[in-house]
Amino acid sequence: MKTTTNFSLEVKDRAVRMVREHRDDHESQWATIGSVATKIGCAAETLRRWVRQAERAKGERAGMSSAERERIKALEQEVRELRQANEILRKASGYFAQAALDRPFKR
Repeated sequence: MKTTTNFSLEVKDRAVRMVREHRDDHESQWATIGSVATKIGCAAETLRRWVRQAERAKGERAGMSSAERERIKALEQEVRELRQANEILRKASGYFAQAALDRPFKR
């Protein structure tokens, strides 16, 4: 059975800061992450993901930040809605054009 613990933003920021501050005290970043993770009570992999996300947000690592990812998601949603609206308008104009052809010519 999987249990999840939601950590506050302050705890996440502090943990990432601790990894950065204590990097020189350990032989690798993973060792630092493991040490800090046990101190704050989270899984090392969870803390590693927080560190990687913080690195992407600061531009230290390649990839999209959370803000960029959210912006792209919003733009993709807008594109879907606009395509749907265009399809509705295309069908409506075809319907009205056909209706206009079926009417007798007015003089």
